[in-house]
Amino acid sequence: MKNKKNLVSNILTYLFLLLFCAIALYPVINVFTISIRPGDKLLSTSLAIIPDGATFNSYVELFTNRPFLLWMWNSFLVSGVVTFTGVALASTAGYALSRYNFVGKKSSMLGLLTTQMFPATMLLLPMYIMLIQLQLINSYLGLIIIYSATALPFCVWQMKGYYDTIPYSLEESARIDGCNKWQAFYKIIFPLASPALVITALFSFMTAWSEYIVAAQVIQYTELFTLPLGLKSFESRLGAEWGLYAAASLIVSIPVVVLFVVLSKWLVSGLTLGSVKG
Repeated sequence: MKNKKNLVSNILTYLFLLLFCAIALYPVINVFTISIRPGDKLLSTSLAIIPDGATFNSYVELFTNRPFLLWMWNSFLVSGVVTFTGVALASTAGYALSRYNFVGKKSSMLGLLTTQMFPATMLLLPMYIMLIQLQLINSYLGLIIIYSATALPFCVWQMKGYYDTIPYSLEESARIDGCNKWQAFYKIIFPLASPALVITALFSFMTAWSEYIVAAQVIQYTELFTLPLGLKSFESRLGAEWGLYAAASLIVSIPVVVLFVVLSKWLVSGLTLGSVKG
């Protein structure tokens, strides 16, 4: 009887999971169908995944007659720098807030927390004026500064919270073994903080990779477009190139999926369990 109940419970669980997998995959499949649909048709009465007259002309058009590869390189450049900046600054700032007491610590933490209460668009006007004064409009440096400033408060708080969970006795043991403070940090604490570092890297990357509003104000030159700006250019007042839009949307999502898969093995908790001998 117990085995039957377990079997029924497992079947219901898998059916439930399959249902929500189907719900999650449907939009992706629909976008793929639009990308291979002949012409620029957004809607169709057909429910076929592979439509009649399916063609990959939209994908060919992207890579041959449009500066899509240039836009992708621009996005990789900006996102890569923002990710490196976010990880480097958040890992060290979070460690300082977690391990040291200094004048202004509480005020700094409160300031970081307060910035998360307001939407990033609220800061767009003062940041835009600042970039004008620094002559950083239509430059990647200006875009990187805004993206990094937007992502860092969350990343610093997250790293600080994770460092708090790592026992200080590990650093004391390292110091006894002859390590200085810097060696104890990057040899002992930094590897143990891998899960938080991965989340910091993903958040920083996504902040820059998929952002449109700020980029639309800072960048006006087509050759400097990032992918969100490039995709927006497929729209016009008279219509939209839905085939190109759908094809580009799928391709844009690939780096994010690959990055998540590569880093997913570090998205675990409890790395410090058993690291301290009782």
